[in-house]
Amino acid sequence: MPTLLIIDDEASIRFSIAQVFASAELRVLEAATADEGVRLADDAMPDVILLDIRLGQQSGLDVFQQLRQIDPRCLVVFITGHGSADTAIEAMKSGALDYLVKPLDLKQLRGVVEKALALSRLVHVPATFDEAARPETRPDRLIGNGAAMRQVCKLIGRVAPQDVSVLLSGESGTGKELVARAIYHHSRRSDKPFLAINCAAIPETLLESELFGHERGAFTGAERRRIGKFEQCDGGTLLLDEVGDMAPGTQAKMLRLLQAGCFQRLGGSETITSDVRIIAATNQNLEALIAAGRFRLDLFHRLHGVQIHLPPLRERRDDIPELAHYFLFRYAREIGTNVQSISPEALELLERHTWPGNVRELQNVMREAIILTIGPTIGPEALPTLAKARPEAETLAALKDDADWLAMPRMVGNWLAHGEANVYRRSLEQFDRLLLEQALAHTKGNQARAAEILGVSRVTLRAKLRALGLLAPGGEGL
Repeated sequence: MPTLLIIDDEASIRFSIAQVFASAELRVLEAATADEGVRLADDAMPDVILLDIRLGQQSGLDVFQQLRQIDPRCLVVFITGHGSADTAIEAMKSGALDYLVKPLDLKQLRGVVEKALALSRLVHVPATFDEAARPETRPDRLIGNGAAMRQVCKLIGRVAPQDVSVLLSGESGTGKELVARAIYHHSRRSDKPFLAINCAAIPETLLESELFGHERGAFTGAERRRIGKFEQCDGGTLLLDEVGDMAPGTQAKMLRLLQAGCFQRLGGSETITSDVRIIAATNQNLEALIAAGRFRLDLFHRLHGVQIHLPPLRERRDDIPELAHYFLFRYAREIGTNVQSISPEALELLERHTWPGNVRELQNVMREAIILTIGPTIGPEALPTLAKARPEAETLAALKDDADWLAMPRMVGNWLAHGEANVYRRSLEQFDRLLLEQALAHTKGNQARAAEILGVSRVTLRAKLRALGLLAPGGEGL
């Protein structure tokens, strides 16, 4: 259960905050003094700390430094009066997450704390590909014994200790965030902050402010200075999710930061240095965006220290039973039911489904099935959506001969009939996969000859092979 610690010498403030977060899903601890707060932080290791900037005669900045010594990754949100906002900003430069001004806006408070709790999970809950992880650490595991996932896990093990940028590619729901966390937890920066930002969910101006910060008056609504993610995360790791949606202006500023290691806040003139490891993730084909003039080639090369491609679930069907049982045991324990197994008929439905939402969809289906199940075994009746699916709604992943080409119209028809997303992109990817596999088979893996036959450059061929996960570690096509 996540824990929130409130350190404030005003009993009314502590009471109000505790009432806002009174829930069976969150433990709330209170401390009226700095010493008591530090002791509770040491004993309980809270996920998020709300810290008053003035604690009697003591400065919250001094308390913050003590908290950082206990846990350098602790997420602290300062509570400040108007007169001490500059002090809180200085604290954010040292790694505090945010600050709130009294009188507290309870809606804003809830939003900030919920965001902080989500970030705390990224930092503190291990994401691992090691099955020997201790159960009490509650790890989120990368599941799969197929060749594709074994290759992903090998790449994570190789790249995590190296201080290089990593580009994660793959469809939505394939587990890119989980891989990013695994890289972080196995890196030399694992004792430093880990922050994440979704580039597609924030407008361009606000995204620049989130990343680089801004000065007061930098734009309409900028009523106070803001410290950006790159300052907060100095020495740590930053996940740029959906980086393909980053606007051109922000791309240019990102490139300058990655080249020089420094930046300026919006509306400011102070040059700020930052040492942050970048993990970028995208569900788009960045090579195609570059060709269309929507993504900078030079930024792509900066982000592309090492690329890890996560295959869609339809291309790793052998992993579905293991994934389904993992989610069964995980959610049965969390929900508190006696569901213990999956019937053969239900497992067949799971294996037959096309999974347009990938692992995330399977995760949601299993959670719903556990809730709907009466008794110890999940049956087909607990999978109503999958039970309605036509048996012939299969992908071409399992087909290995000339039937691949003949089956493409049926595959596209099934995708359309079932309302699946990204049909155009998925159709092109499948066509490219079949064409490139056949060309490489014809040339016995000779990429130069295959590129010549196809009428494309070898660079283009290798980019397509890499995007489709068909490039082996040694560089030869699979």
